[in-house]
Amino acid sequence: MEASLSLCWLVLLLIASSSSSYAARLFDATSPVSPPQLARYSLLNGLALTPPMGWNSWNHFGCNINEDLIKQTADAMVSTGLSSLGYQYINIDDCWGEPARDSQGNLVAKASTFPSGIKTLADYVHAKGLMLGIYSDAGTQTCSKRQPGSLGHEDRDAKTFASWGVDYLKYDNCEDTHSLSPKERYPIMSEALLKSGRPILFSLCEWGVQDPATWASSVGNSWRTTGDIADNWNSMTSRADENDKWASYAGPGGWNDPDMLEVGNGGMTTEEYKAHFSIWALVKAPLLIGCDIRAMDDATYGILSNKEVIAVNQDKLGGQGKRVKSKNDLEVWAGPLSNHKVAVILWNRSSTNATVTASWSDIGLKPGTLVDARDLWTHSTVSSVSGEISAELESHACKMYVLTPHSTTRS
Repeated sequence: MEASLSLCWLVLLLIASSSSSYAARLFDATSPVSPPQLARYSLLNGLALTPPMGWNSWNHFGCNINEDLIKQTADAMVSTGLSSLGYQYINIDDCWGEPARDSQGNLVAKASTFPSGIKTLADYVHAKGLMLGIYSDAGTQTCSKRQPGSLGHEDRDAKTFASWGVDYLKYDNCEDTHSLSPKERYPIMSEALLKSGRPILFSLCEWGVQDPATWASSVGNSWRTTGDIADNWNSMTSRADENDKWASYAGPGGWNDPDMLEVGNGGMTTEEYKAHFSIWALVKAPLLIGCDIRAMDDATYGILSNKEVIAVNQDKLGGQGKRVKSKNDLEVWAGPLSNHKVAVILWNRSSTNATVTASWSDIGLKPGTLVDARDLWTHSTVSSVSGEISAELESHACKMYVLTPHSTTRS
C-alpha cells in the first residue's frame, strides 16, 4: 500500500515538473447556471477533486486546543457517523506550536498541550480512518503571534509536516512578510509541499487580498476569497456575497473558500444555519465544521448530516452555483449538477415573510421543461413541475431543491 502510494505520488511529481499547469475542462455556457467556458489550470497533486470536508478548531476553540481535544473530536467524527458522510479532515488551527524553533530550525509541537507530538496524533487520527490537518503562516509568525510562521523555512516545514503524516495545510497571511506579496510567498510553499514526498492538500488563507481566485488554482487546492467569518447573519451573508463573483474560477482540484462553517456555534437561528449550510454546499465551498462536534444538539447534527445537501456539494461535475436573481432581498441561487440536474436555492434575506420564485428562465431551463423537484430539507418530491418553483419563506429562511428534468424535455 505504502509503495503504491509513493509510486503514484512520484508520477504526479514528474508530471508537475514537466508541465506547470494544464487545462482542466471546458464548460458549456448556454445557460445562466452553467459554468462559463474556461480553461482552468490546476495544481497537479491529485487532491480535492470535490470540496474538502472535515473540521477545524479555530471558530469554536481559538487557541484553547490540546491533543485530547483533537483525539476526542476524531472519536466524535466517527461515532456520530459524520465521517461516513464525507467529513474526513481533523484540522488543527493556530497555537499548536512552541514560540520558537528548535536548535535545528524545526517547528516543535507545544509540550504543554501536545506532549505526544503531532506524529503520534496523526497516527491516532489515521487509525480512525480520518486525516490530519495543520496550520502555518506565509509570514514570520502566525496570526496569534504565538508560534513561528514558515517564511524562509518552507522546504524544512513541508518536510516536517510530511514526516509527521500531515494531510492538509492551512496557510495563513499574517505578520512580517519581508515585503513579498502573497503571489510570491504562496507558490514557494506549494512547491515545497509537492517535493515533500507526501500528498498534502494546500489551503491558501490570504483572505482574498490579491484576488486569489484569479491565480491560485495552480498553487493550491482552495483559496480564501473573504476575510474571516463570524458567527452572525451579517458576516455569513457578506461572505456569501463576496465569494459569489468568483464562481467561474472554481472546479475539481481547486475551490473558492468563503471560510469555515459556523453552524452550531450559537450566533444564528436554526433557519439561518440551514441557509448558511445550503449556500456553502451550492457554491462548492469546503465544508469544514467549526463547532464542538462532541456536544452537538439535534438541530446542529440534522443540518451537518443532511446527505442530500452534502451530495450537491460533492457532485462530481464541480460547477459552483451562484446568485442568478435578486430583488428586495429575495434571492435565487442555482448551479449545475451531473446528469442534467440543477440545484436551486430560494432565499428570503428580508426581515419579513415573503414568497420567493425561480422561473425556468432564471435558472437556465427551457420553457415547457417538466422537472421533478426534490426538497432537500423536507426530503419530499413534487413531480412534473413546469415553468417556475415558488415557496413562502420565513425571514432569513431558504428552500433548497434539486430539479431533475424529465428525459423527454431535456435539452
